Amino acid sequence: MVDEIESRADEMCLPERLFRESKLPKRINHCDTKVNNMLFDQNDEPVCIVDLDTVMPGFVLSDYGDFMRTAANTGAEDDENLDNIGVNMSIFEAYTRGYLKKATFLTPIELGNLAFGAKLLSYMQLVRFFGDYLNGDTYYKIQHEHHNWQRSLAQFRLLQSQEENFETMQQIVFNSKQ
Repeated sequence: MVDEIESRADEMCLPERLFRESKLPKRINHCDTKVNNMLFDQNDEPVCIVDLDTVMPGFVLSDYGDFMRTAANTGAEDDENLDNIGVNMSIFEAYTRGYLKKATFLTPIELGNLAFGAKLLSYMQLVRFFGDYLNGDTYYKIQHEHHNWQRSLAQFRLLQSQEENFETMQQIVFNSKQ
């Protein structure tokens, strides 16, 4: 797992490099935009976003990517059956279309890296779960001894699926902007 993480580390630093080159802006973001941080009404319509203690400057790639990591994942975040995990392209496309309908403020760099944001957040969560596992499970609540290891494997499989589907994800982003 360490080799897999390290082999992607340089690529995953892209947003920070673009920011330092003044090419990628920071904006106010939720910074934890997963589905379970949304409140829904009795008709499953979104009412509001919760868990606002995480709001701070960040990259839109992160908010978009974290939502895709949770909502467009065909498996669970800790799925034991890695064959369940992949990218639900219908959800990816529907969310992207809706997002881009309202996110008219995006710069070309942000737009060109939205699909990358999904990979980035899966990678980041992989690193966080794996790091917590190595540190003795001190941050995330676990339900069994190897829970964070299982989460790491599941996030890695999602990342692999996003890598396999990246060109299609990019096309969805660019086609949705039109």
